[in-house]
Amino acid sequence: MSRLDRLRETLEAPLLVSSGTNVRYLTGLESSNAYLLVEPERVRLLTDFRYIERASAVEGVEAVRVARDVIGELPSLASGRLGFEAGDLSYADWARLRDGGLELEPTHDVVERLRVAKDDDEIAAIRRACEVSDRAFEALGQERFVGRSERELSWRMQELLHEHGGEGLSFDTLVAAGPSGSSPHSELSDEPISAGTLVIVDAGCTIDGYCSDCTRTFATGELPDELRRIYDVCLEAQLAAVEGIRAGMTGREADAIARDPIAAAGYGERFGHGLGHGVGLQVHEAPALRPESEDVLEPGQVFSVEPGIYLSGVAGVRIEDLVVLREDGPERLTTVGKDLITVN
Repeated sequence: MSRLDRLRETLEAPLLVSSGTNVRYLTGLESSNAYLLVEPERVRLLTDFRYIERASAVEGVEAVRVARDVIGELPSLASGRLGFEAGDLSYADWARLRDGGLELEPTHDVVERLRVAKDDDEIAAIRRACEVSDRAFEALGQERFVGRSERELSWRMQELLHEHGGEGLSFDTLVAAGPSGSSPHSELSDEPISAGTLVIVDAGCTIDGYCSDCTRTFATGELPDELRRIYDVCLEAQLAAVEGIRAGMTGREADAIARDPIAAAGYGERFGHGLGHGVGLQVHEAPALRPESEDVLEPGQVFSVEPGIYLSGVAGVRIEDLVVLREDGPERLTTVGKDLITVN
């Protein structure tokens, strides 16, 4: 059954799909201006002159060329009840559709629920993206860190991702050295990286639109005892989660597998974010693995496993793998080593 057929089975009213990511998932069309009008008897793919030829090649839909202002034309193409993606459509566009006489009904995560479990083709694309990031991390581990800036190393990692076959970036590469690493999402610095500290590198690329996401933490020489300790504690927690997560768990239960040993080691307050998040066409999507999450983990889901420990003003560590959940537990998609690597 096609993705569009699966979607239509869930609908009680026609649906306007406005999210570009969801349009791509359902049709394969990547564009900056395409909408799907999904009705019981037909599916229309609405786009302007720039994308109409590609839209016309999509099977199972009726490609309709409209003006660039698609929202402005929609009231002439639909009538009565119309579901819309409440998490995507802006209030201004909602008001224009309402004023055009449509009876608008909000929907929540209708397409996103279909996207949660990945099919074989999606997993294959993510696996290829992970293979690229594995090779890039291996190459980065041969580079000099000390004396170079976070910004310079971030740019170098992005070059390595492209050199090894990445088609695009999942997100801007994060490099956080020493005190910068005490914040999970720091800003890149132009200051030289010093010896004797930890450096977090968080990077990913895309293949066929699907993302990889991997984090490794490097040592720039001999470390103070506490920095070595937080690395070891974080690695122990990360390995426990990769080994222990099972289908049927909630995101909260999975998160606890890594959070409990970090708390037992005295660093519970220093692990302030969730264990992981889903990855696919977007680098952050369902399911959520965090203390408040009741998302149920199921086979076919792809998500990150990334505990971290952050010592304010000193340094931080985060170790992240991307996994696909199987019936008997997670299969790692990122396979680059996790033993602490010392760089110059």
